[in-house]
Amino acid sequence: MLGVNLRPAVAKVWAPVVRTLLRLGVTADAITLLGTVGAVVSAVFVIGNGVLFWGAFAVTVFVLLDMLDGALARARGGGSVFGAVLDSTGDRAADAAIFAGLVWWFSGEGDNRMVVWLSLTCLVLGVLTSYVKARAEGMGLTCDVGLVERTERLILILVGTGFTGLGIPYALQVCLWLLLVGSTITVGQRFATVYQQSRGQALPVTPPTP
Repeated sequence: MLGVNLRPAVAKVWAPVVRTLLRLGVTADAITLLGTVGAVVSAVFVIGNGVLFWGAFAVTVFVLLDMLDGALARARGGGSVFGAVLDSTGDRAADAAIFAGLVWWFSGEGDNRMVVWLSLTCLVLGVLTSYVKARAEGMGLTCDVGLVERTERLILILVGTGFTGLGIPYALQVCLWLLLVGSTITVGQRFATVYQQSRGQALPVTPPTP
């Protein structure tokens, strides 16, 4: 839920950048692609090689572009359907790359099976968190609840990774446990919301094709 509250403040910071990009003719989709590719490359090749602090720092910089592309789209008069799908897909790719980088490092030279297990579990829970909402909205329901959404997930995983890179013991493990518990609660909250809204509703019957 932090993401909704942070966006107005971040929008003020990005405002001069947005005006410059508008003058240069840069599109929101281009910013989305830059942010996604940058985050994925940083996660896979920097975090994945054990350079945890600078990897977390680089991913953070590129993830912040996720708020810039939305501001740029609104400044151009509103985003497109394609842009919305591209943005959501890029978010999922960046999130998965962060956990993949951690799994790669800690299953090899990092040698910490607990971090590997926690990372994989948090990755699955993150996918479920997003999928339940997307599926619910596809059925005409609302599902804007949850203790841990994407902003909280990123804060926990990047802070834990960065602090571990600075030599702070167990920082990543603590953050991953917090993320695991918070994500589990969030999935439960979303299923409960869907159950309450859909109680008594039946799936529409599609007539057979003649």
